[in-house]
Amino acid sequence: MTIRDDQKEKRRQEILYAGLSLFIQKGYSGTTIKDIAGVVGMSVGLLFHYYASKEELYLTLVELGIEGPMSSVQPTQMEPMIFFEATAERILSYIHTEPFVAKMFVLMHQAYYSEDVPASVKERLAGFDVYTPTAAIMQKGQALGSIRPGDPMALSIAFWSAIQGIAETLAMHSDMPCPNARWITDIIREQSKQ
Repeated sequence: MTIRDDQKEKRRQEILYAGLSLFIQKGYSGTTIKDIAGVVGMSVGLLFHYYASKEELYLTLVELGIEGPMSSVQPTQMEPMIFFEATAERILSYIHTEPFVAKMFVLMHQAYYSEDVPASVKERLAGFDVYTPTAAIMQKGQALGSIRPGDPMALSIAFWSAIQGIAETLAMHSDMPCPNARWITDIIREQSKQ
């Protein structure tokens, strides 16, 4: 990769960061390309060399927001409780040290529930399901006795909702302490194992 390529990639990242912050503060409709260009100190015309439209920039962010969680719940040979401990620890570490990650949780929540996002985003989100693969891992853990009894889908919802809530809180209040990952995994842990 050349220096020019590095500089171009750095500018793309700056645009993504600025767009993310503005989208979660002002919403999709309330954010303009001019707003984003102003934050990164470039002209609107130059910004269009990086992203053809506001919709493309937003969709790029949503794609990143789908990719991260989905890559976390791929089938694994790890013991399920160890898997969930490692996953929670990794995600909370990113949320605590990388404000971008915490803000992505906010954006994804808004994108999913907001009516003002483009149809292309809604179409892409229609297939986003982190709960079903998580529930399959929960079932495996229940069979092994490390995950508490209960509906695997409900346990999956509890796990991801705890992470979502922490991410949203830290996105808005970065000076607050990050909870311990074990507190999240204790929600799903078989009580005799606690």
